Amino acid sequence: MSNAADPSFESLLKRIEEIAGTLERGEMGLEASLALFEEGMNLSKQGTSRLDLAEKKLEVLLQNGDTEPLAPMGS
Repeated sequence: MSNAADPSFESLLKRIEEIAGTLERGEMGLEASLALFEEGMNLSKQGTSRLDLAEKKLEVLLQNGDTEPLAPMGS
């Protein structure tokens, strides 16, 4: 479980988008760019872990019959 100090998934995604934008502009030196890239990769891993956990929770709910299966988007 995440604690109060952990940023929300949305905060992680926003920071990753900021990092990507900064790197795409190409205005930083190599060392600073590498540091930002590393930060982005770490945030990406955190976000992926949260998505995996949410998916597992949904699978458990669906297996236990606690909710109806979700309809595909657009149908």
